[in-house]
Amino acid sequence: MNGRRWAVVAVLLLVVVAAATLARQGRNAKPLPGQTLRALGTQRGILVGTAVRGDVLKGNRAYRQLVAQQFSTVTPENEMKWYATEPSRGKFDFGPGDAIVAAAQGAGQAIRGHTLVWYSQLPPWVDGLDRADLAAAMREHIQRMVGHYAGRVGVWDVVNEAITDGGALRRSVFLRRLGPGYIATAFRLAHAADPKAKLYINEIGAESIGPKSDRLLAVVRGLKAAGVPIDGVGFQMHSNLAGVPADFVANAQRFEALGLDVAITEADVGLKLPVTPAQLTAQAAVYTTIVRDCLKVKCVALTFWGFTDGRSWISETEPGMGGADLLDAALRPKPAFGAVQQALAGG
Repeated sequence: MNGRRWAVVAVLLLVVVAAATLARQGRNAKPLPGQTLRALGTQRGILVGTAVRGDVLKGNRAYRQLVAQQFSTVTPENEMKWYATEPSRGKFDFGPGDAIVAAAQGAGQAIRGHTLVWYSQLPPWVDGLDRADLAAAMREHIQRMVGHYAGRVGVWDVVNEAITDGGALRRSVFLRRLGPGYIATAFRLAHAADPKAKLYINEIGAESIGPKSDRLLAVVRGLKAAGVPIDGVGFQMHSNLAGVPADFVANAQRFEALGLDVAITEADVGLKLPVTPAQLTAQAAVYTTIVRDCLKVKCVALTFWGFTDGRSWISETEPGMGGADLLDAALRPKPAFGAVQQALAGG
């Protein structure tokens, strides 16, 4: 077995062990030290949130309690994506998303809908549609999704990851069949379905000033000039020990100058496995910068893309990487958790 295969096997074993650890945690969550992130965020005027897994939220009491205690907002990690909600054309399954929304409402939390139009995690039937059928399918999908959650989901990532690293519009099925106007159309449809919802364009790897963020800025300016109802820009902020781009604040302020809200929507800090104490210290410093920069920009929200290493997309999809979250697989606080607390408190 070559080194790459060993790495894949190692990651899979870590995922299995982490899942088993979480599965055993049917008991109450152990209290985390200090003030909750939720309370600290409220004091600073920022919503602190997390992405959640519906199956874990339902089946794991400790996980569920920590979500309710620590966070002001929740984002369904997968349960509102197209493949999950409309696996067959016209046949919608709102059940998993509804369960997350109900739990969030019970905990007094806001909900971020993720995501309406994205090139990835589409059901196979979408790719086979011609121009007219795709336009009709996108219209029905957005109308049904946003309409179903109107008054309950206050923020939507309408269009997700529409721009390449080189600054071009991504050659998704939507761009190929519908042209660049699909972005404006998606926002108009979402607004018509729920005029009170806040509508965002969400992008990965656009934190630094460069071709990608420049094109994102041009797209947003075009939408604003055309009267398209767009309220905000989400920076995903998937980071590693290289840290946050030094010009993130200056970059984000360009979007605020257009009258848009700015949010960090999917923050995490991936580490190379095996994780060492030195890496955990360095990771905490990166998380500190993320929080401080968000506060400098006056972000309306800071959402972590999961909060426990026991359920992390990085360890599940990137061989050799993991340990990206604030708590370990046993739901114990890592140095990153304390760093986020301190940064939110003004330290």
